[in-house]
Amino acid sequence: MRPSAKTVVVAFSHDERTEVKRLSKAEELNGKLASQMEEDKLMKSVLQNDKSKLDEGRMLNEAINQGLVAFTPDLMMSQIVKNYRMAESLYGEKLVKLLTGYSPDYLRKNINIPEFNRELQLQMKQRLDQLKEDGLVGADGQITKMGLSLASFVMYVEELDRLMPKGWRGERIHKKTSHYGETSGSRIFRKGDRYKDVSIRETVRLAIRRRHKSLLQHDLKTFERQAKGLVYVMYGLDASGSMKGEKIEMAKKAGIALAHSAIMNKDKAGLIVFGSQVKDSVAPTDDLKMLVENIVKVRASRETDFTDMIKKAIELFPAERVTKHLILLTDALPTVGQKPEEETMESVSMARAAGITISIVGVSLDAKGKTMAEKIVRLGDGRLYGVRNLKDMDKIVIEDYQYAAGA
Repeated sequence: MRPSAKTVVVAFSHDERTEVKRLSKAEELNGKLASQMEEDKLMKSVLQNDKSKLDEGRMLNEAINQGLVAFTPDLMMSQIVKNYRMAESLYGEKLVKLLTGYSPDYLRKNINIPEFNRELQLQMKQRLDQLKEDGLVGADGQITKMGLSLASFVMYVEELDRLMPKGWRGERIHKKTSHYGETSGSRIFRKGDRYKDVSIRETVRLAIRRRHKSLLQHDLKTFERQAKGLVYVMYGLDASGSMKGEKIEMAKKAGIALAHSAIMNKDKAGLIVFGSQVKDSVAPTDDLKMLVENIVKVRASRETDFTDMIKKAIELFPAERVTKHLILLTDALPTVGQKPEEETMESVSMARAAGITISIVGVSLDAKGKTMAEKIVRLGDGRLYGVRNLKDMDKIVIEDYQYAAGA
């Protein structure tokens, strides 16, 4: 039977045939695939420089950086009206501006005008409603998995925009030689060298210079190849309360820069987030997306415990013979434990015995903190960096990774 215009014959194996009377467009909208489709749309919007999506991602990032657990516009509005200075201290100028659409100066001047208050409350509600509609914030005001993905992608793209023009990324070459590295000059052939690495041109030139009528074994020249040694680098991020706001934002971007550079170099990067205890950790990996999301979701709170963090690093590094390096970014001395300084130095000794080197990136360390940091890097066979400009954190972290990789 010949099918009519509205009949479709679907063929299967063994000549089975089924007649379908009506066609309709099928689309998978449930589960992981639906989530991935929506995530892809968000990523595409960011890459197309969609201002509304970029602002939403920045808003989510800033909320996390300020330690907010959920968006509560009524409470936030109430605090802004009652005591704007206090609200600005709690939420930060950047988040207030993104939420309201107004500059801090304009808000300070007009915050007590009733008409302006009503307009402001309406705008904040509309922004939150849009975040909910886009699936970035749940009904309880908490950031969803989709929201975290957008926030991560926006921060990653912004950091790459900073990195690329400055040329801070580049593959480093290990000092050892290898059969599999890039060619780098030539030398006289030695026992154990591969014949496939013989440089015909250099060999013939040498034989001609020596006036040999035929090639002799000691005329052979071989390419020298350089190995790219495998490096496992861990980023220890201090998430104590004093790191709130711009400090934690720049520290996260430095972590993203490190992860990107290491993984692009075919190395592996990991993460330890510490405060009064180890809050989160990721063993060295080449999964860039997962690592960036774990960096972006970090919130600052409480005091600093170096000892647990270093012990966790020892546990996360592999036992295999690779370069193992820990970069700590902090703005304070260890403050947890009965004898925090002594306990810290003991843990540094344990790390060094496990083949781990340690560097410190210090943010505004006081004199006592700097002295302690110098002891740690001396024992940890690393380097100490002082951060004067927060925007230079990423450059410093990459510089230290490249130094450790080339050691």
